[in-house]
Amino acid sequence: MLLEKCMYFKERGVYMKLGIIGKPIEKSFQEAKNLGLEFIELCVNEGDNVEEFYENKKYLLRWIKDYQMDIGSIGRWKSLRINQSGKVIQAELERCFRLIDVASESGCKNFVAGCNYVEELSYFENCSAAIEFYSRLIEYAKLKGVKISSVNCRKVNFVNNPKAWEMIHGNLADLGIKYDPSHSYYDGGDYLKETLDWGHRFEHVHLKGSLMVNGIRVDDPPAGLDQTDWKSFISLLRVKGYTGGLSIEPHSSFYTGEDAFKGTLYTIKYMKKILFKD
Repeated sequence: MLLEKCMYFKERGVYMKLGIIGKPIEKSFQEAKNLGLEFIELCVNEGDNVEEFYENKKYLLRWIKDYQMDIGSIGRWKSLRINQSGKVIQAELERCFRLIDVASESGCKNFVAGCNYVEELSYFENCSAAIEFYSRLIEYAKLKGVKISSVNCRKVNFVNNPKAWEMIHGNLADLGIKYDPSHSYYDGGDYLKETLDWGHRFEHVHLKGSLMVNGIRVDDPPAGLDQTDWKSFISLLRVKGYTGGLSIEPHSSFYTGEDAFKGTLYTIKYMKKILFKD
C-alpha cells in the first residue's frame, strides 16, 4: 500500500523536482540530462541581451524536446525597476514581459524578479512602487499561464524579508517567493522560521551552500557541505506542501574545476537521498 501511494504521488508530479541553474545553451540541457536532473533554470540578468534570448527561444524549444528537460524557472536579477520618482521603468517592464513570453512558450511556469529600493523615497513609497511593478507583471503573466515570484536575494532588491513580504505580498495574493536560505542566513535572519511562516508562498527554491565563521562570510560551498540545516529545511517545505523546483546553484570561490563538478555530484546525491529519490 505504501509503495502504491508513493507511485501515485510520483506519477502526478507531487514530489519536489531537482534541477540546476544553467546557461541558455545546448550543453546545459545535455549536462542536466546526464546528471539525472529534472529541469534547468535560466537567468537573464542585468547586462544580458533580453532580445537575443527572446529571438533564440526556438533553440530552447528544440532542446527541451530533444533532451526531455524542462525549464523550471526564468529569472532576472540586479536590474532597476523603479526610477527616482517612484515610477515603474517601462523599458525594464517590457524586458520582463519578453522573458515571460519565453517562459510561457517553453512551458516554464515561474518567472522571478526583484525590485530595487530608491533611497530618495520612504519605505512606504518604495513598497507602493514595488506593488505597482509586481501587479503589472502578474496581470500580464496571468494571460500567459505564468506565476510571478519575488526573490530574497539582497542585490538590487529589497523585497527579501518578512517585513517587505507583509507589505507587498500581503497586498498581492498572487505573488510568490523564490527562496534561498543562504541569503537569510548571511543577513542574520532565521531561514527556518521564514520557511515556516512563508513557505506556503514559495514557488521556487535555490540550493546554495553557506559557510560563515564569527559572523564573517567565508564561502558558498556545495549544498550538503555547508552549514545549512538542509534536512530540517526540506522537511519544512514538505510541511508547507511545497512541490516546486529545487535548483542547485554552484557558487563557491574555492570549489573550482574538477572539485566544482564533484561538489555538484555530491549535492545531487545528498539531495536525492533526503528527497527519497535515490
